[in-house]
Amino acid sequence: MSPPKVLSKQASTLKRWRDRPDDFVREVFSVEPDFWQADALRAFSKHKRVAMKACKGPGKTTVLAWCAWNFLITRPFPKVIATSISAENLSDGLWSEMSKWYETSDILKRDFIITKTKIFHKNYPETWFMVARTWRKDADPTMQANTLAGKHADFMLFILDEVGGIPDSVMVAADGAMTSGIETKILIAGNPTHTTGPLWRAFNEESEYWFPIEITGDPDDPKRSKRVNIDEARATIKKWGRDNPWVLTNVFGKFPPSSINSLLGPDTVREAMARDCSIGQYGFVQPRTGTDVAFGGDDRCCIIGRQGIKVFSPDVFRVDYNSETWSFDIAARILVYGPRIGSDEDLIDTTGGYGDGVYSSLRIQRHKATKVNFSEAAANNDAYYNKRAEMWFTMAEAIKQGACLPNCPELIPELTSPTYTLKNGKMLIEDKEMVKLKIGRSPDIADALAITYALPDVNKKTANLSILRGEGARPRHGGGLRGYNPLDRNR
Repeated sequence: MSPPKVLSKQASTLKRWRDRPDDFVREVFSVEPDFWQADALRAFSKHKRVAMKACKGPGKTTVLAWCAWNFLITRPFPKVIATSISAENLSDGLWSEMSKWYETSDILKRDFIITKTKIFHKNYPETWFMVARTWRKDADPTMQANTLAGKHADFMLFILDEVGGIPDSVMVAADGAMTSGIETKILIAGNPTHTTGPLWRAFNEESEYWFPIEITGDPDDPKRSKRVNIDEARATIKKWGRDNPWVLTNVFGKFPPSSINSLLGPDTVREAMARDCSIGQYGFVQPRTGTDVAFGGDDRCCIIGRQGIKVFSPDVFRVDYNSETWSFDIAARILVYGPRIGSDEDLIDTTGGYGDGVYSSLRIQRHKATKVNFSEAAANNDAYYNKRAEMWFTMAEAIKQGACLPNCPELIPELTSPTYTLKNGKMLIEDKEMVKLKIGRSPDIADALAITYALPDVNKKTANLSILRGEGARPRHGGGLRGYNPLDRNR
């Protein structure tokens, strides 16, 4: 098909815009690109493969939209295929940005029509277009690859936004089209949250095939993105340190030592399970238990003990919630488990009120326990969004620093699956229900262990002395009703 003879601009102007996309942005959208954006636009015109590794919020999606519009208006009968990690992300991100710039330009509105999933030339709707492509969440690798497969044209552009989380099979399909047509380009962008995947490879083992663009919000870098608030960047660095994985990714735009947002890696947990520790390393610390109280469904209750760096094997069980004595049943398990490790501090999850009955049952037996509410404000460190985040971060650090975990394979996915993010400037742990979707069950054992970090560790002698003085006095296990058997079903 021969190219159209007339577009909205003269051929000389289109050629100049093709060679200088930064001029295209200035003249069509009447804006001045940031320093790094102008560099990226010029690189797009010269290179077949461009990869952008970005901090959070520098305007990278804007650059993707500018490049897409530039390709659509300066090439005859082009096809642009755009995808992202999800349909929602593509719609809210790149497609929204395409619409935004479309509305600012009379030239684009004169020649193109935009819908929710397609942009096409008014005169050539079937052969001159940009289309949004996604895959189902349950798609296998073959179905994922079909997202970008089967598209051919003399002028092709593949845009992959948030590429860090895009499956490798999708990237392979785009690579397969690079040898066809007159001009085929791939433009990828994302935050460096993963140490695997297409973005990682583009900046590491496959770097010779890509033109790399690194976008930083580092307050001390003269080439930093001006769109990243410099005061907030400095405050974040001061609060968490320059080597913090979240800071590396979101402020500096650098890959972290391991995938971002995971508190612990599988190898770290396995190493903790393989450790041996002597009583001399933990015997001076007050023993305690943590109890995660489930309520119905498939979730389990869990009691786990810890004494300093030593974590004891958990007691994981289910109870009959149709029974009137279910809270007593859980309390009975605590009263049996606790003496095995000499517990002086029994912490009960009362989030949502489910554990209140267990707490009351222990009080009836003249046994004092401590309530822990995951959703309350952090008690010891205001850097955390809530108590749950504070406990999980404290637990993770203890495991990294030498805690000895029991040989419990279930702990590996439970400890490594939850991710963290920043909310209102404070660290927040991924919701328990999301973790449950990932691993197929609730992280009951890990939550019970986290509860043992609700209060700072104290010296065993100091804790016992406080009890003798009546400071927060608590009877020893078995010091309740005389002759009481906690596992007696006929009590």
